[in-house]
Amino acid sequence: MANNNIYIYNTLSKKKELFEPLSPPFTGLYVCGPTVYGDGHLGHARPAITFDLVYRYLKHLGYKVRYVRNITDVGHLEDDALEQGEDKIAKKARLEKLEPMEVVQYFTDRYHDDMDQLNVQKPSIEPRASGHIIEQIEMTKAILQAGYAYEVNGSVYFDVEKYNQSNNYGKLSGRVVEDMMANTRDLEGQEEKRSSVDFALWKKAAPEHIMRWPSPWGEGFPGWHLECSAMSTKYLGEEFDIHGGGMDLLFPHHECEIAQSVAANGKDSVRYWMHNNMITINGQKMGKSLGNFITLREFFSGEHKSLKKAFSPMTIRFFILQAHYRSTLDFSNEALMAAEKGLKRLLQAHEVLRKIQPSQKSTVSIEGLEEKCYGALNDDFNSPLAIAHLFDFVRTINSVNDKKEHLSSDDLKELQRIFDTFIVDIFGLKAEVTSDDKQAESILKGVMDLLLDIRQQAKNQKDYSTSDKIRDALANMKIAVKDSKDGASWELKE
Repeated sequence: MANNNIYIYNTLSKKKELFEPLSPPFTGLYVCGPTVYGDGHLGHARPAITFDLVYRYLKHLGYKVRYVRNITDVGHLEDDALEQGEDKIAKKARLEKLEPMEVVQYFTDRYHDDMDQLNVQKPSIEPRASGHIIEQIEMTKAILQAGYAYEVNGSVYFDVEKYNQSNNYGKLSGRVVEDMMANTRDLEGQEEKRSSVDFALWKKAAPEHIMRWPSPWGEGFPGWHLECSAMSTKYLGEEFDIHGGGMDLLFPHHECEIAQSVAANGKDSVRYWMHNNMITINGQKMGKSLGNFITLREFFSGEHKSLKKAFSPMTIRFFILQAHYRSTLDFSNEALMAAEKGLKRLLQAHEVLRKIQPSQKSTVSIEGLEEKCYGALNDDFNSPLAIAHLFDFVRTINSVNDKKEHLSSDDLKELQRIFDTFIVDIFGLKAEVTSDDKQAESILKGVMDLLLDIRQQAKNQKDYSTSDKIRDALANMKIAVKDSKDGASWELKE
């Protein structure tokens, strides 16, 4: 049976730590969600599936998890580092001649559809940044009042140097403020900042800026980093258990979140920082900004020049779970085809397990399998190791099915329970109709239509021996033929 001693690699401490929730069994989990100005790609699937595993496993162990995953629908500018350029969503809206919130709704719906196909469970709360402007203004006020921010020409900036005098800006990423300042040249549009390392809490809206709200400093919009600080603490409290996201968000996004929360609330909000590593393509990070991404819909359809074929949602999910979330995962057609083959083998064994008839006694032992799987997941959610332990028993299952080995009724039920628990409940894997299945189904239908047509012709010619021979042969293959006044039909028998 499971124990609740989970060890999580905390990016902040750079080591694995025993997970001890603030108020057990209640657990707060916040994950940075997508900026919805385009379709989701493989890089979006990785954090979604990684933290779906965390969410599922914590719930499985009995924790009452409040999972908050946001939608960024404002404030994410084209140039993240310099906080300059057009709002990514507003730009898409301008190019498509749409309202920004039409863009947001369209791509949010498509993101949800992709997540459903990947069998990613819905979060408890999915807040939008634009729906929490008041909270962001209030947090900005608190940071100003604490003396860690300043207002210039309708914009409010976080004073990193001032903060760093009594705190450690850079403790998450390992960066040193003095080094950052020395290595940052003065750039156009940065003149109103006291220092190049300062970041915006609130930005004054230029006349052409569509998305704007009234504030004590004039009409503007929130800084990207502020959104997550405001939404996470609103729904999970000033201090909560786990904050997750991709490694690319570690700096500056998460570093700024820490500084904002400490400045506003006087303490760190997050107890355990978790970061999944990147998906690469030929060793380079996959992402929209680099133009080397493949959308999830393109994976599912196979309609991309880099893809040799379509890959199902469960193949993508299994591909991601087969690697530890902190390791780099390199995309290739060969790697996905290997994942597809492995998933098929695992799911076939799971299906065979349901049909095996028990024996009087077991000739194989299943002892230790469940403990090994729990042990792997308790060690920083090591999904590839847990999957490897399940694969150790695939050969055993096939051997039992071939009557070469035997399982007693109790052992068979236990093995079925273990496979159900880990494959379905925790890993979220399920059987699906693949393109190969659809093709086979189409071929079967064509062959059956032809056979029933030949049989009908035989009946019309009173050649009942041929007609009966076709019916009986199909029955031996567990295909039942039914005659009616409207003609013959067929169905597969269990």
